[in-house]
Amino acid sequence: MSYYNNINWSFSTDRTIAERIGLFVKHSRLNQNRSQQELASAAGINRSTLSLFEGGKKSVSLLTLIQLLRALDLLSSLAIFDSKPQISPLLLAEQELKLRKRAAKGKPIVPQPKSDW
Repeated sequence: MSYYNNINWSFSTDRTIAERIGLFVKHSRLNQNRSQQELASAAGINRSTLSLFEGGKKSVSLLTLIQLLRALDLLSSLAIFDSKPQISPLLLAEQELKLRKRAAKGKPIVPQPKSDW
C-alpha cells in the first residue's frame, strides 16, 4: 500500500480523495479475502452502498466510513487524527529545573501527632 504514500492530497479534488478512500477500503477488503457482502454485513450497511463507495461512485458519511474501518479492523488508520498537546522544549526544560533532585539534608523527621477525628 505504499502507493498511497506518494499521493499529494493537497492538490486532489474532494471527489478524487473520496475515490482513493474507496480504493483503500476495497484493497483492504481484498487483502483480507472478504466479499463485499461479508464486509457490508459486518459494517451494518448495504452491499450496494459498499460497491458504489469502492467504485468511487458514491460518497459515504463519516459514520459509514468508521463502520467500514471497524469491520476491517483498521481503526488504527485514524491515529493521525489523535491530537496531543505539544509542550515546547524550553517550557519542558524549565519544568525539569524546578523538580527536586534530592532530599534536604539535616532536617529531622518529626512524627505528626495522630488526630482524634
